Amino acid sequence: METNRQHDDNTSIPTSTTPNGNSHLLSKNACKLAEEKAIDDWLPITSSRNAKWWYSAFHNVTAMVGAGVLSLPYAMAALGWGPGVLVLIISWIITLYTLWQMVEMHEMVPGRRFDRYHELGQHAFGEKLGLYIVVPQQLIVEVSVSIVYMVTGGQSLKKFHETVCGSCTHIKTTYFIIIFASVHFVLSHLPSFNSISGVSLAAAVMSLTYSTIAWTASLRKGIQPGVEYGYPASSRAGTVFDFFNALGDVAFAYAGHNVVLEIQATIPSTPEKPSKKPMWKGVLVAYFVVSLCYFPVALIGYRMFGNKVEDNILLSLEKPAWLIAAANMFVVIHVIGSYQIYAMPVFDMIETVLVKKLHFKPSFILRFISRNIYVAFTMLVAITFPFFGGLLGFFGGLAFAPTTYFLPCIMWLAIYKPKKFGLSWFTNWICIILGLLLMILSPIGGLRNIILRAKGYKIFS
Repeated sequence: METNRQHDDNTSIPTSTTPNGNSHLLSKNACKLAEEKAIDDWLPITSSRNAKWWYSAFHNVTAMVGAGVLSLPYAMAALGWGPGVLVLIISWIITLYTLWQMVEMHEMVPGRRFDRYHELGQHAFGEKLGLYIVVPQQLIVEVSVSIVYMVTGGQSLKKFHETVCGSCTHIKTTYFIIIFASVHFVLSHLPSFNSISGVSLAAAVMSLTYSTIAWTASLRKGIQPGVEYGYPASSRAGTVFDFFNALGDVAFAYAGHNVVLEIQATIPSTPEKPSKKPMWKGVLVAYFVVSLCYFPVALIGYRMFGNKVEDNILLSLEKPAWLIAAANMFVVIHVIGSYQIYAMPVFDMIETVLVKKLHFKPSFILRFISRNIYVAFTMLVAITFPFFGGLLGFFGGLAFAPTTYFLPCIMWLAIYKPKKFGLSWFTNWICIILGLLLMILSPIGGLRNIILRAKGYKIFS
């Protein structure tokens, strides 16, 4: 009888022949399995599985905290005190719940790991349908985050330059985006998730640092003269559209789910010590850090500036100059790490298609060309459409709401089939309904925001 040796990467290699002597077939299968394992060892998601629980913590902080936290006071202005606080709290609870579901589902099948979001989707909905449902949404999320972080990095570099050297010659935002992108033409060639751990750790520390600077500097600046907390729009229609856009801003802020399975894939796992335990430990630490970043920035920023707050809170702060300059540079460092976290699954998809479907040979040249093309693409789109607030609202609702708020719940219902009208059934359906509303409403506000800002914008300004 054939015997198999089970590996952590789910590859089984035959270790003996069958009694009828069909050794040629076994040898051929062994070669095929060895070839597949070699490809998996080369792909960025499955190439390394030696991460610790704290890798999960700072990877999740880096993935979640970023451009979103800076827009939260602006979102509060459009939502108002009551709805704003309620949306922040409900989003924190729902997304923690759906993230827990994904951590649990990573190894729901004994001996198998769902290392990528679309693999879990294929298990829940079928091979083809799972791909059609998950891959487009995940790509929209990860590519849009890359674009928005290009914009954020460029804007923060510009703000740093203007704060440090107010008398210097004006430089277009376009050039700062190009400067920011130049870093990624180098960092994007780090091969795997674990290889960017140092960058991710620095980014996580920076996120807590600049968030603290944002709310403490706001507190020091004090409540501004004539501050108002009414809705900023002059018309009822404008107020409604701004409200929708703000929902997207909040959805964008809780967007780490799109890379959570890929992060968990880097943690070793055995039947005795499954990866979900250290992963969940890291997630709890990450969500504690998220609460320390989000709630003070959102509430204090809105309290101090009211409905005149900028869509990036750091743009509303002018003094002390050295502190604001430092905060903007911290943002730059953080979004460098965030860009890499979100780009890595895209690199994995691109390289999987090139190697497994198109049968290119795994090589440095292949990786060099494909990753540079991706970085160049996100840079060009960011230069062309640098509408920070509108981008957050539009993408936040269109893609982040499904993959973060309700797609995990749908997969949970499809796979586990909890008892109808039970607690689990009701909880998941509530999340699904709220997520669908978010997905429908917030892109409307985001698109209007982009159109309004585009009227006075000159390309490559």
